[in-house]
Amino acid sequence: MTPNPRPRPPRLARPRSRLPVLATGLLAGLALLLSTAPADAAAGDLPAGRRIVDHRVRAGETVTGLAVHYHAWTAELISHNHLGPSATIHVGQRLEIPVVVSALPHHHTRTPHRPAPHHATPHHTAPHHAPAPATSPGSATVRRTVAATAARHGVDPQLALAVSWQESGWQMDRRSDAGAIGAMQVLPSTGAWMSLYAGHRLHLHRLADNAVAGVQLLRFLGEETASRRHLVGAYYQGLGAVRSDGLYGDTKDYVANVLAIKSRLEAGRPPA
Repeated sequence: MTPNPRPRPPRLARPRSRLPVLATGLLAGLALLLSTAPADAAAGDLPAGRRIVDHRVRAGETVTGLAVHYHAWTAELISHNHLGPSATIHVGQRLEIPVVVSALPHHHTRTPHRPAPHHATPHHTAPHHAPAPATSPGSATVRRTVAATAARHGVDPQLALAVSWQESGWQMDRRSDAGAIGAMQVLPSTGAWMSLYAGHRLHLHRLADNAVAGVQLLRFLGEETASRRHLVGAYYQGLGAVRSDGLYGDTKDYVANVLAIKSRLEAGRPPA
């Protein structure tokens, strides 16, 4: 592996098996229940800015899932552990996972007590309206940007638009009490993680980047869930919670609203 070039973002491909390890959501890897070493320990040919985390493989886990779980590059995980082209791992196997420190929420460099949920808006918190910046784009611009971004990333534009309408009413000046930002109501920690897939830092206060973060999250959830209802529910409730608990009551209402908005948009009608 050459140390200088930046690794390519991992492809958002459906893993070979389900990932029950994500029971606490996409950011569950931040609850580093395992010991950590200094950032440069045993790094070998890894680039700077990595923190090595020891992990013992459990049933149902995959390399792709662990990379997501810990905010690591799949290619780096495979190369660092000499897993070979098949990237096969076995229950009980010890792995060293090179966590990308810059992708951790608030750039944590030590184990937090509990990870934050990954989803855009916590199910118990409604977004509130913050003062609009002087350059805040109008709803028509938000609509065009979200739809175009979704089409570019292989996500149903009407679904992305429906989620954005439900989350923010196609407004960039929305902020939730939990800190979620913009038209897609993306948490900063989620934006940092989605930056890995975008290949550059996403600035969530910018409409284009906000749309990319939300759409990339929808794309990932679509590959990790078996139904559209669970996809939409995971955006709201969190993937781990959906897998472990199913859809909460208020999540079911959220899903019904989003899918109703989507149907109206597909029929050429206004979202509300």
